[in-house]
Amino acid sequence: MSRVQLALRVADLEGSVAFYSKLFGAQPAKRRPGYANFAIAEPPLKLVLIEGAPGEPTRMDHLGVEVETPAEVAAATARLAADGLPTRTEQDTACCYAVQDKVWVTGPGDEPWEVYTVKGDADALDRQAGSPCCAPAHDPAGPAQQAACC
Repeated sequence: MSRVQLALRVADLEGSVAFYSKLFGAQPAKRRPGYANFAIAEPPLKLVLIEGAPGEPTRMDHLGVEVETPAEVAAATARLAADGLPTRTEQDTACCYAVQDKVWVTGPGDEPWEVYTVKGDADALDRQAGSPCCAPAHDPAGPAQQAACC
C-alpha cells in the first residue's frame, strides 16, 4: 500500500497533535521529542508534524509518497529519472526517528517531494550531513531547502 505524506512544521506540537487526532479520529503512530506522525487509514495519509519555532504559522515542510519496499523506491527513482527529473537518492539514511531509503525530486514551485520506505526505527530526528532530510526550523538555507522526512 502506498500513501501520500504531508509534513507540516507546527509551532504548537501538542495543540496540533490534539487537533489532528480529533480531525482524523486517530492517535499518533509515533511520538518523539519535537515530532509526531499519524498513519491514517482513511483517507490513506501519512501526516507528519515537526516542531517549528514558537509563534510561527504552520507551513508545509515537504510532500512525499510512502511505499512498502526499497525495490519500489528504486523503481520510482528509475521512472522519475527516465522522465527527465533530477533525482537525489539516499539509502539507509537516518532521519525523523526512522531509517529510510528515498529519492527526492523538486516540483515546479520548489516544493520538495520524496518517495521513501521506512526500514526501521532510529534514535535521531536530525538529518545526516549533506541530506535535505529533517532540516531544523532555524536552517539558514531557507524554507525551500528545509525538507523534512518521515
